Amino acid sequence: MHTTADLDCRYRPQWHYSAQRNWLNDPNGLLYSKGVYHLFYQHNPDGDTWGNMSWGHATSVDLLRWDEQPVAIPCDDDEAIYSGSAVVDIHNTSGLGTADNPPLVAIYTSAYTSGSPMAGLQAQSLAYSTDDGATWTKYSGNPVLDRASPDFRDPKVFWYDGDAGSYWVMVAVEAARREVVLYSSPDLLSWEYLSTFGPANATEGVWECPDLFELPVDGDASNTRWVLVVNLSPGGIAGGSGGQYFLGTFDGVTFHSETTVTEGLQADDTRMAEYGWLDWGRDYYAAVSFSNVPGGRRLMIGWMNNWQYAAETPSDGWRSAMSLVREVKLVSRGGRPVLLQEAIDPFEDHATENLALGRQRLEPGLTWLPEEVSGDVLRIDAEFEPGQAGRVGIVLRADPRQGVAPGGFSAGMECTVLAYDPATGELSLDRTESGNVGFHEAFPSVDRVAVPLEDGRIRLRIFVDRCSVEVFAQDGRATITDQIFPADSSTALALLAEGEGANLVSFAVVQ
Repeated sequence: MHTTADLDCRYRPQWHYSAQRNWLNDPNGLLYSKGVYHLFYQHNPDGDTWGNMSWGHATSVDLLRWDEQPVAIPCDDDEAIYSGSAVVDIHNTSGLGTADNPPLVAIYTSAYTSGSPMAGLQAQSLAYSTDDGATWTKYSGNPVLDRASPDFRDPKVFWYDGDAGSYWVMVAVEAARREVVLYSSPDLLSWEYLSTFGPANATEGVWECPDLFELPVDGDASNTRWVLVVNLSPGGIAGGSGGQYFLGTFDGVTFHSETTVTEGLQADDTRMAEYGWLDWGRDYYAAVSFSNVPGGRRLMIGWMNNWQYAAETPSDGWRSAMSLVREVKLVSRGGRPVLLQEAIDPFEDHATENLALGRQRLEPGLTWLPEEVSGDVLRIDAEFEPGQAGRVGIVLRADPRQGVAPGGFSAGMECTVLAYDPATGELSLDRTESGNVGFHEAFPSVDRVAVPLEDGRIRLRIFVDRCSVEVFAQDGRATITDQIFPADSSTALALLAEGEGANLVSFAVVQ
């Protein structure tokens, strides 16, 4: 166990949740109850690398400020507590609470240890709370669903109410087979098999942390699609960990995809860009949604790291953070529904706009912005017209004292570059010179996503928070999330234009 004095907090984010000490990975058991959002997560209570998997716990009333709580469900000699979900059993279908005090029920994967009679297997178990999540009791009849499989995990449970009936649905994975398996239950205790989906689209590595939910298209409740999320590692679009999604229908038994491009384990890697990806960066994984959110909003959060290098990121005594919470919606674009993501904005009510620029021609090269808008925690809203120029964009977390060559960068200047290239139609985030990039060979990267211009313009919302950059392009039609580890002195901002003919439409910095 690390003491406070042991902790290296140079990169501790301000607005992204991180455990006070030790290791954190997948978000688990996300739910809203009695005015409080609960974030559970994979956690090692005893060290800053993966191990001793237990459910950590944090709470928030606004999805921005999180209060860390005691470990909710600790591992023991028989089982590690792997990923899962949690629900408010409003009608006490499980009988684990009362009608007047319905329980919170966590559905988690029991990963049985070598000392257990079920050693080497994974099965689904329950824990319940009758005091609003303060304490948890493991169900005496665990496991409640066992397939005698070593890779059956990550249950996401929700209440289904449709033409097929009303019951609980569990969406889990046979990870190594790249299959999503669905079960139903009247009471969370006994489960019956429904159907299997997959393999499909991206199938390298293993499938993990599924989710299934219904969303209206353009806010029209009579026109909906079901969204099936499947995270996988390796095999993400940017390398290593990533999250994909399918759009389709769910009849209470079977999910039918309308966006499958390739089927089976022999997927066509040349078509990766055609798949639905939650994020096109390296550091958005295990993303799942909150249950029981008021107003039917669909809110998601992901682990802001990548299994390629997660154990080696340069923070001692604590490791990893969560993304910002994102609201996801479906909107029509080009005659088909597409997923939009909008971050819950920590700056909306708690910050000051320190710079606002109107329409102007962009000078070729770098235009450094005033020192008073430099910083390591900020939001940037920018809109560009690339015109006939080359790349246009923003240089983030830079140190101009390292020198700038005419029309561009000097070799080795520490910075992170977000740029749009009208020739390729791609937005890229380049962290190859972003600071400490040498701790793992897979970390230096340039991550790209094709983003069509709208009326000749690219709109960007960027959240910078000490060790991360989250980019939302064209109102969240595409996102890129990457960690960065720059020096404290690298806080400057610059506008970038390669060649003549580009315009800045608007630019604002909020801190």
